Parts: sequence; C-alpha cells; structure tokens
Amino acid sequence: MTDEKLNNGSAVALGNFDGMHIGHLAVIEKTAELCRKGLVPTVMLFDEHSLKTVTGEAPPQLMTDSERLAFLKEKGLEIKTVSFTDIKNFTPEEFIDSVLINRFNARAVVCGFNYRFGKGAAGDATLLNKLCKEKNIECLIVDEILSDSLPVSSTAIRKAVENGEIELANRMLGRCFGYTATVINGDKRGRTWGFPTINQRLPDGLVVPLFGVYESRVTADGRTYTGITNIGLRPTVGTDVVLSETHILDFSGDLYGKDVEVSLVRFIRPEQKFSSFDELIMQIKSDVSTVKGGV
Repeated sequence: MTDEKLNNGSAVALGNFDGMHIGHLAVIEKTAELCRKGLVPTVMLFDEHSLKTVTGEAPPQLMTDSERLAFLKEKGLEIKTVSFTDIKNFTPEEFIDSVLINRFNARAVVCGFNYRFGKGAAGDATLLNKLCKEKNIECLIVDEILSDSLPVSSTAIRKAVENGEIELANRMLGRCFGYTATVINGDKRGRTWGFPTINQRLPDGLVVPLFGVYESRVTADGRTYTGITNIGLRPTVGTDVVLSETHILDFSGDLYGKDVEVSLVRFIRPEQKFSSFDELIMQIKSDVSTVKGGV
C-alpha cells in the first residue's frame, strides 16, 4: 500500500458479510474496483455478529471466521475490525463522523440495498447516501440480487442448507457450501466393507446441513476428488456427535490428522437406519453408482 493511497483515503465495504454470498461479493467487487481512483479498498468487519450483541446469540455460520478472512484477502481488501459494542449506540451521524471519517478516512462507501446502521438500526441505505453526500463521500448502493427468483440473503442460505436444498444454497453462495476439518479416528468399519471413509466433526458454530447423504468434492493434499458424504448421527452404527463421514472415490492413502476440505454438491438421500450391515452396504453401493452415474 502506497503513502499516496493512504492519503487519498479508503473505499469501505459495509455489511455483516456473514455468508460471503453473491450479494456480499457484489459489494466486495465494487469496493475493490475503487482502487482505480487511488483509494484503499477496505472492508469493515465487526468483532462479533451484531445479532449476538443484541440478542445474545449469533446465527449459525456459513463459513468460519478464518475462511472469511482468507476469502477477503484473496479479493485484495484491507480488513479492519470494529467492536460492535463500541458503536452500537451511535446515531447515524455519529457513525459517519466517528467511524467512517475519523477511523477509516473514507472517501467512498459501498453497501447493499438493505444496509442498516446506527442505534436501533435507525439508518438505511438512503440515509447513508444522503449523509455521505453532505460529507463529500461517494456512496454506492448495490441493488437486490435474486437467485431462482428468490432474494439472496444469509438467512435464506442457512434455511436451504438446513433443508438439504444444497444446490440452491450453492447458487446463492456462488460456490459450494463446505467446511475444512481435521480427519479423526473412526471405527474403521467402512474399510472392511470396501468403502473406507474419513470422519470429521463440523466446525463449531457452522450451520448443520440436513442429515443425509451428499455428493461432495474433497480436497486433500492439493488434489480434488469426488466423494460421498454422510452427515448425521449414523443411526445404524450409532454416535452421539454429529459427524461428516466421507468415502472418497478413486483415492487411497492415510489422511488421519490432516485438514481436509469437503464441499457439498448435491443432496442424494436422507439419513436412515438400516436393519443390518448388509443392507447398509447395499445402499452404499447404490449411492456410489448414483454419484458415478451423475443421476
């Protein structure tokens, strides 16, 4: 970052950015474009989700904090974190003066059409535009974005993931919903059936997909494979912890203790309890055929 850019000020992306979906991405990309004006593309993040401060509970995450930071850095944005508790009682005018001008040296801001700010969410995008004009700050407002004729939002994506509508969630995200987690020891029963699996616990706070079997993409040791992932409590075998259990097609190797990324591509069937292991094995073979056949 050059001193000239610092002197010219920053272009600030505003929002919760809790899902990094295609709506958030539109705000991020428009902010990044403002570097052509000599501004420093910057994103303002809160130290915790605003709802946690207000209600005491944050909504389930669509990606971990570390994944979000890596995503934003890849887009070339400077990341600045603000304590929501410190600013939650600011009036809209105080937010402009104390945060955007004094802390960020903002010369431009970008937000979504439904952006709210100030105590009690008193300010909206229209008011932000008005106040910014008074301070000679450029204000760009991104219109509502639809997917499958539905408004894109983190809330809608969480609902889709929880309902097993993973393909809808992926379209709204602009990428496959997934997670990276360490491979832990399992009972190793799958390998005796000819279907070895990797077991992972979902990251804390992540939205839990509908229990069931999914086609997945698995990235391990720098390579990507097709997988079949069961998420749930494995009722035939039994467990008291939600697990992600993945059979990786055309893979052989030891992944214990390694961090592996699993991305869910499509929902195949609900999780179910089988009357015998033989019945379970037959179903696994059917699932493999379904994924290989693309049906």
